[in-house]
Amino acid sequence: MGILEKIAEIEREISRTQKNKATEYHLGLLKAKLAKYRAQLLEPSKSAGAKGEGFDVMKSGDARVALIGFPSVGKSTFLSLMTSTESEAASYEFTTLTCIPGVIQYKGANIQLLDLPGIIEGAAQGKGRGRQVIAVARTADVVIMMLDNVWTVCTIALELLEKELESVGIRLNCPKPNIYFKPKKGGGLSYNSMVPLTHCSEKLVQLILHEYKIFNAEVLFREDSTPDEFIDVIVGNRVYMPCLYVYNKVDQISIEEVDRLAHRPNSVVISCGMKLNLDYLLEQLWEDLALICIYTKKRGERPDFGDPIIMRRGASVEHVCHRIHRTLASQFKYALVWGTSTKYSPQRVGLTHIMEHEDVIQIVKK
Repeated sequence: MGILEKIAEIEREISRTQKNKATEYHLGLLKAKLAKYRAQLLEPSKSAGAKGEGFDVMKSGDARVALIGFPSVGKSTFLSLMTSTESEAASYEFTTLTCIPGVIQYKGANIQLLDLPGIIEGAAQGKGRGRQVIAVARTADVVIMMLDNVWTVCTIALELLEKELESVGIRLNCPKPNIYFKPKKGGGLSYNSMVPLTHCSEKLVQLILHEYKIFNAEVLFREDSTPDEFIDVIVGNRVYMPCLYVYNKVDQISIEEVDRLAHRPNSVVISCGMKLNLDYLLEQLWEDLALICIYTKKRGERPDFGDPIIMRRGASVEHVCHRIHRTLASQFKYALVWGTSTKYSPQRVGLTHIMEHEDVIQIVKK
């Protein structure tokens, strides 16, 4: 029996097993097996050497955004609108057959946007170049999932896309499980929890670890996590990223339907054809990417507002020094900062000071 048949069989068994206290160990084991088979499926086969053409694109700019969705939802039109890159758009499916990169210039940042070929059901198993599409999506900072405007169609499409991405270890809009896990060479299982657990027990944790042939480990639950989240921590190759659900072609539906789609969490409604709401989409994208602009200032001169340094939210003065020049942090004496991160302007700060959006910094060397 091949891996695909084994996966299908386990999925069927999970769907027909009732969820209750008596079946939780059985379901936990099935989920562990399922994760193991899916991981095997993602490993590139040694026999498929140079066959086929990959389409990974070199990462460039300040952030990377992957544009995914089913065929014919307007991804190529969106790329052509937002960047100076022309992506072929037509009224038939699978117009885009490879990865097409473009650059969005916004608030001084260069955001790399990748137009990926349309995903179809079964993409995680390699259908329709799906595995290559998903491999590129894993390297992104944010995923834009483009969907159609019809309520029932987009709900089904959303569930299918999320299922395909989830099966290859991409977790959308959810935090990393707060579980400490460390395999050891001996000493058995050390199991503790800081909160009462309703989904996992010591016996279930032990069964899941045995499925992965792990018999000695330290496990500490810092939150009430599910067996799926614990399996994610064991596997260790999961990618957690924000996702923006973008509903295109809203000019073709009623205002009530537009309102209903717009009120969904992490959602933006747009029309590429009529260029509607694209500014708001860029604002939301900036928020999800957690980027900030920092302006530099030389002594006795005005700040340079024309060429900001783009950093991630939570960046310190030390990060800014490394971005300017790799030796600057070792010559650092103090910095003067103007902006919302300070109590007064200018404030004299050290390397650990956390910068905020549109702060101005002047670095003084020894």
